[in-house]
Amino acid sequence: MNAPKQRCEWVSGADPLMVEYHDREWGLPIHDDRKHFEFLVLEAAQAGLSWSTVLKKREGYRRAFSDFDPEKVARYTDKRIEKLLLDPSIIRNRMKVGAAVRNARRFLAVQEEFGSFDAYAWRFVDGHPKVNRAKTTSDIPATSPQSDTFSKDLKSRGFGFVGSTIIYAHMQAVGMVNDHLVDCFRYREVQRLA
Repeated sequence: MNAPKQRCEWVSGADPLMVEYHDREWGLPIHDDRKHFEFLVLEAAQAGLSWSTVLKKREGYRRAFSDFDPEKVARYTDKRIEKLLLDPSIIRNRMKVGAAVRNARRFLAVQEEFGSFDAYAWRFVDGHPKVNRAKTTSDIPATSPQSDTFSKDLKSRGFGFVGSTIIYAHMQAVGMVNDHLVDCFRYREVQRLA
């Protein structure tokens, strides 16, 4: 009989959606602009809420935000935003929905300037994931000098809902930072995939 997998503390007793997210996505280095945009939208939506709440609405966001295609979202009109605010499958917060549309426009400008959002983002960690060695969840920071710099740069480009804490969560999600606990089975797996 196999022993149960050791996971990060925050997944313990979590619903299957959280376990699936932890085991297959969180911390895995990605280099896909659409995924970057997806996590920017979702991390901003999470502000003040739990990640589990956002994950449960992820499919709703996927439908509402054109499968996270920034080119399509950038063209959303005020009328489309009003329609989104009536959609119970997403978090209906006017500021967050409006920021997602504005951020799509800024996202396209970054792509134009750097060739891809991915190339722009990974500069903040010199192109390689930052590997932390946390033993407990309380050892994991909410921000870092890199997320501070990344956040400040995004704000200077007109992005909204991109404070350092939100951006640190983004960096964790897309694998710019490996914050799996050292005894979590994903810690080494994610490092090998980097």
